[in-house]
Amino acid sequence: MTKIVLVIDDDPELGKLIETILKPLELTVHQAYSGDDGLKQAYTLHPDLVILDIMMPGLDGFEVCSRLRELTSFPILMLSARSHENDMLHGFNVGVDDFLRKPFSKNELEARVKALLRRSNNDSAAETPYINTYNDPVLEIDLSSKTVKLRGAIVELSPKEYDLLACLVREQGKIMSHRKLVREAWGEPYINGQAVSSLYIYYLRNKLKDGQYGHQYIRTLWGRGYWFAPRDGGEPS
Repeated sequence: MTKIVLVIDDDPELGKLIETILKPLELTVHQAYSGDDGLKQAYTLHPDLVILDIMMPGLDGFEVCSRLRELTSFPILMLSARSHENDMLHGFNVGVDDFLRKPFSKNELEARVKALLRRSNNDSAAETPYINTYNDPVLEIDLSSKTVKLRGAIVELSPKEYDLLACLVREQGKIMSHRKLVREAWGEPYINGQAVSSLYIYYLRNKLKDGQYGHQYIRTLWGRGYWFAPRDGGEPS
């Protein structure tokens, strides 16, 4: 079945350019020229990928992404003419999967779209053969249902926070480098990947109240990365 890409950008010419680039990949491209229209089309089309601009009249890309993430998990590629690190971090925090700076090349757009669709296919396939659950008297994690509970209460995590936690839990007891964590959660090794992973580990620790109930789950091995430590576990491998 042909995959659907929804482009949400107020620049029709850019939308046509993206459609021209992606058409040879056998992708069906739909266009929306405002945030409101993009949300309506997303709910109707159920696209396999959304390409979303930041700067638009009315709802900007961050708000659109945040609303999409309330109901959907398909990959979102955000376009930006700006290069501020804060924009990228804010985007990841509201659920963006990848960033592409304008102007972009044909090859770069193709590569990022293919990578996001490939990851989406893998997520939709059979569950990973790694560990899918973790339970102790304080923390419960079920990766198959994407549920995290702390002392019986649901912990609300952003998509990227969840992806990082899932990576650590699947490989619990093993040291995960910054590069591997960023690759697992974002699909590409960013230049400032260590800063990004460190920031989201900080968010995770705060939401899990890590260390406040007699045990620290997410631990740092300086110079190497992080590892998830079960309450009854030993040293990392």
